Amino acid sequence: MGQRPVSGDTERGRRGTALSRIKKAVALFAVLGLITASLLVGCDMPGGGADPEPPVPEATSPPAGPPAYVIPQILVPSAPGTAVEENEKAAIDFSNARDGYVMAKFIENTVKQVRAIVTVPDETEYTYRMVPGGDFEVFPLSGGDGEYTVRVFEQVEGTKYALVLTATIEVALLDEFAPFLRPNQYVNFSRDSEVVRKAAELTAGADGLMGKIAAVYGYVVDNIGYDFSLAETVQSGYLPELDLVLERGLGICFDYAAVMTAMLRSQGIPTKLVIGYAGEAYHAWISVFSEETGWIDGLIFFDGESWKFMDPTFAATGGAGAAAEFVGSGMNYQAKFLY
Repeated sequence: MGQRPVSGDTERGRRGTALSRIKKAVALFAVLGLITASLLVGCDMPGGGADPEPPVPEATSPPAGPPAYVIPQILVPSAPGTAVEENEKAAIDFSNARDGYVMAKFIENTVKQVRAIVTVPDETEYTYRMVPGGDFEVFPLSGGDGEYTVRVFEQVEGTKYALVLTATIEVALLDEFAPFLRPNQYVNFSRDSEVVRKAAELTAGADGLMGKIAAVYGYVVDNIGYDFSLAETVQSGYLPELDLVLERGLGICFDYAAVMTAMLRSQGIPTKLVIGYAGEAYHAWISVFSEETGWIDGLIFFDGESWKFMDPTFAATGGAGAAAEFVGSGMNYQAKFLY
C-alpha cells in the first residue's frame, strides 16, 4: 500500500509539537542548572569549579560595654581577735558584737558532734551545729541590745554534751538593722556568690524598695521548684547552700527563705528571716524594713503550702500595723527565732 499523503495542517502540527518539547527541555535544563549552582554556592566544595572568592574578614564586635548592673559591696563579718574567749578546743570572737554578730569555731578535729548555743537577752536559746576543725562561723545577735551568752559544747555520747567554752557579752548595737544586713550561718553569702550577682541583675532599674522586693520574690518563686524528695529526707541541722539552690532550681522552705533574705540583704535592705508559729502550725516568713512604714512583718511568708506575697501597694500605703493584720488574715503570727 502507498503512503497516505500528509496535509499541510498535520505537518505544521507536528513541527509545533517538536518545538514545544525542545523549549520545555531547554527550560528544564536551565532550572536544573540554577538549582545546581545554588547548591554549589551554599556548600564548601574542595577542588574543581570556579576559583574561590577571597575570604571575607570576620566582623569584629565592639568591646562589651559596662554591665547593666553593679555588684554591691557586702558587709563581710570578720574575727579580728580584739575581744576573744579561747582555749585549746574552741574560740569565740565577739570583737564586732555591736555590728550584730559573734563568731565561733571549734579548733580541735573530732568525729563528735559540736554545738553552739546563743542565749539572747529575752533568754531564747538559738542552737547551731558547728564544723569541728573548721573556720569561724557567724551567728547573729538578733535579740537587740542586752546581755548575750555564747556557749560551745562537745558531744560526750548520744545526746550528752560537755561545755567547752563560754563567753558573756554585753551588746549595744550600732543600729537595730545590723544583724539583718550581714551574712550568717543560716543566710550565708559573699560578694562572689551567684545569689548576690542575680539580685543585682534582677533589681537593676527596679522602682524603689517594693520594686526590688517584687523582682526578687518573682524570680525565686518562678525559678525554684519545691524539692519534695529533700523535704522527705532532710535531717536536723540542714543548712541551705544558696548558690546550689539556684543552680538546681529546687529547694525546700528554708532554701526559699534564705535565698530571698540573702538577695535582699545584698541590696542593703534590712531583712529578717523569721521562724515561728501561726496558730499551732510552724511557719516561716520574711520581714523587711521600709523608711516609710518601719518593719513590715510577714511581707513574704510561707503558709504551710506555698509562699505568699502581700500586695506591695497595700504594704506601702497601709503601714506596718495594717500590713501585719492583712497578712495574718486573722491568724496569730508569733515569731520565735530571727536570723
